[in-house]
Amino acid sequence: MFAVEQLRKELQGELITPDSAAYDTARRIWNGMIDKRPAAIARCEGVADVVATVRFAADKDILLAIRGGGHNVAGLATCDDGIVIDLTRMKGAHVDPLGRTVRAQASMCWGDFDRETQLFGLAATGGLVSTTGIAGLTLGGGFGWLMGRCGLACDNVLSAQIVTADGKVLTANAIEHPDLYWALRGGGGNFGVVVSLEYQLYAITTVLSGLILHPLERGEEALRFFRDFIVSAPDELTVYAGVLTTPDGFQALAYIPCYCGDNLDEGARVLAPLREFGPPVADMVGPMPYRSMQQMLDPAVPYGIHSYWKSNFMRVLSDEAIATFVSYARSRTSQRTICVLEHCHGQAQRVAPEETAVAMRREMLDLAILSLWEGGDSAPHIEWTRQFWTAMQPHSAGSVYVNTLSADEGSRISEAYGPNYNRLAEVKAKYDPSNLFRVNHNIRPAKAAAI
Repeated sequence: MFAVEQLRKELQGELITPDSAAYDTARRIWNGMIDKRPAAIARCEGVADVVATVRFAADKDILLAIRGGGHNVAGLATCDDGIVIDLTRMKGAHVDPLGRTVRAQASMCWGDFDRETQLFGLAATGGLVSTTGIAGLTLGGGFGWLMGRCGLACDNVLSAQIVTADGKVLTANAIEHPDLYWALRGGGGNFGVVVSLEYQLYAITTVLSGLILHPLERGEEALRFFRDFIVSAPDELTVYAGVLTTPDGFQALAYIPCYCGDNLDEGARVLAPLREFGPPVADMVGPMPYRSMQQMLDPAVPYGIHSYWKSNFMRVLSDEAIATFVSYARSRTSQRTICVLEHCHGQAQRVAPEETAVAMRREMLDLAILSLWEGGDSAPHIEWTRQFWTAMQPHSAGSVYVNTLSADEGSRISEAYGPNYNRLAEVKAKYDPSNLFRVNHNIRPAKAAAI
């Protein structure tokens, strides 16, 4: 055991250890399947606490994990026996309404972020639910409802403040440390502890959204229509299709649109064919505040739910792929499980693959198999997820969104970054040559031995 009392003296915030009353609560994260026991949790009050903890861990060669929102399915916000840098008290934000920017601390969730920015009628691409942390989602790329109009979350990062492995506090932007700025936009938590992010914002307050439900028995027909409809979708419209179970037990193929353009009448016109197809058994689409839209799916992914995911980008959504998707969706092992086809297009696709660390900018239909269950034996749910994913591989584009990787998918990290991987490894070698920050989807330092 390392000299924990030495670190306690250096912190303004709380140091939580296994004998602390708050330990069992503090070590829990969103995915209830992850049950790890860190030796200490440094609940940082500010950047100085982060610096102290990083320097302590580097000096003692102690394993480090970084907790922002704690929502990552792989459980990367915690570790066994090491130290967790817990940023959960760092939730401040400063909005510049004239410049349409915000500086947000790294532990904000998108619900916190939206509360501050919507006060001024502004928004940026966030996650699909409001409970996801802004830092984890953004550093991994950042899919969200506004991405067709505004790009991925990482595309809107203007600068980042980060504590690197040597305990320095750096600002990374297009002028200062541009190599690090490039890597942080998609390269995950490999390069240090990001303590705040500055985002470009957009004037968005009201969207057209809501679920459109079809019976799963008509799932193949509904997905063929979805495939053809999204080809001509304007930037302002993102539509997901997914199989889910409603609270009353109805097995549904759902369309989930979000139109974020300024003219909602135009949005209604664009959405009309999607709403008329079928016809659906339920159409809940209407104008709603963007914050409400962001919270709409929160009940589907409650804190503490057990979860295992598999994902990849689709080369093509053929009739055969659709038939396989629907067949496996019918055999879900949990009523909570959601099978999703995420449509990413528009501005998110126009960014060149080499402009940020996010290389997957061409095949932009993402298959996400999100197995969710209340507890008990995990094996049937994990096995079903793997079988579904394997059956869909003939239609795969051979790439994956890094934020959807589960804990057992370390071999797929290079697949997530493609041609950008080697450049990321070089940046890693420059800013973290000893791989101190390795509790993540790890990019090993170039020319360094595996750790």
